Amino acid sequence: MIVAGSGIPFELTIGRRYLRSTGNRFLSFISMISMVGVAIGVAVLIVVLSVMNGFEHELRSRILSLTSHATVTAFGEGLAGWDAMRETALKNPRVSAAAPFVEAETLLIADHAAGASSAATLRGIDPVLEAQVSALGERLTSGSMQSLQPGSFSILLGDELASKLGVGPGDAVVVAVAKGNVTPAGVLPRLRRFEVTGTFRSGMYEIDATLAVVHVADAARLLRLGSNVTGLRLAVKDPYQAPLAVREVASELGGGLYVEDWTRRNANFFRSIELTKRMMFFILLLVVAVAAFNIVSTLVMAVKDKQPDIAILRTIGARPSSVLAIFTTQGTVIGLLGTLGGVALGVLLATNLESIVHRLERLFGVHFMDASVYLMSDLPARVEPGDVLLIAGTAFALCCLSTLYPAWRAATTDPARALRHD
Repeated sequence: MIVAGSGIPFELTIGRRYLRSTGNRFLSFISMISMVGVAIGVAVLIVVLSVMNGFEHELRSRILSLTSHATVTAFGEGLAGWDAMRETALKNPRVSAAAPFVEAETLLIADHAAGASSAATLRGIDPVLEAQVSALGERLTSGSMQSLQPGSFSILLGDELASKLGVGPGDAVVVAVAKGNVTPAGVLPRLRRFEVTGTFRSGMYEIDATLAVVHVADAARLLRLGSNVTGLRLAVKDPYQAPLAVREVASELGGGLYVEDWTRRNANFFRSIELTKRMMFFILLLVVAVAAFNIVSTLVMAVKDKQPDIAILRTIGARPSSVLAIFTTQGTVIGLLGTLGGVALGVLLATNLESIVHRLERLFGVHFMDASVYLMSDLPARVEPGDVLLIAGTAFALCCLSTLYPAWRAATTDPARALRHD
């Protein structure tokens, strides 16, 4: 049925009129509370997921700053003829850069009276090619990449590792390799003195406390690899295609190679983040669900309040489906306005979260995130359109579902009984 002269179905017209009615102030108040509840739930869900997306993006950036997208390594005595292999890898359209590396587990001993020691991963790199596959040069807190020259036996340490050893630029450390020299007295570890020429900081404690970087030629000499290297580090144009790219490169290079990519290397870490995001989504969705189902109470009271109106509408010829549509429209509008308001508020808060947190810190004189503990002082937030659409769609669907029962109750109202009770 269409309202004459307007082209709007009368169910929609009456539903909007009931929604705007101020005859029952308590009912209007409950409707407003339901709408605000939905908006707050949606906004909180958007902000929380945006913060988790921000943390995930920040940690991924820190991990990829000093680790390669993918590696191709050889078993045994290292990778021979790596120049030709590098050229082959670069022919793959998914690969943007490749660099040789030498890597071994070592023991670092400070060359001073205290003689502090720490286990570390020694990585030999080519400073020129390394800039194409990692951001090590951008993470230096002292020194420069140019200090790593073949034969100089210079070393760059993670700042946490340097702190544990009690050394800094200008000091020396002794690198001990388990694969030692055979002497009449037995097998002795292979030792080499390196000069500390700089430090770096990635923001990941696991890297900053365990990684030491030297020139690839010095590392190969220490490990007696000759012209061989441990493997190749690859940079992939799309980091998410690293598993596919490294498998393609390995098949082009032939067998006898071990491949690994950053998604596999950090699989447990990112799976835990993804699991946490999903759990937070479902937990906070309960907040939205509680607010959405408040609409049930609102519409039940509206149906009770409008019993005479329903009876009159049924008497003048309105079908049960029309009555159903009237109250469905009322609940749907409440849910739609609440969802849209929550999306606007959530996106606004998420995009300005860092400035809001900074203002609160200045106002109350506190730090919500201590950089010495969390290795970051800002609260990152990253709004993903897909997450926003999923939250808005789910919230609106819950609101629509909550309208069905009260609307059905209204549609099944007996006109005669309603008028008699009135």
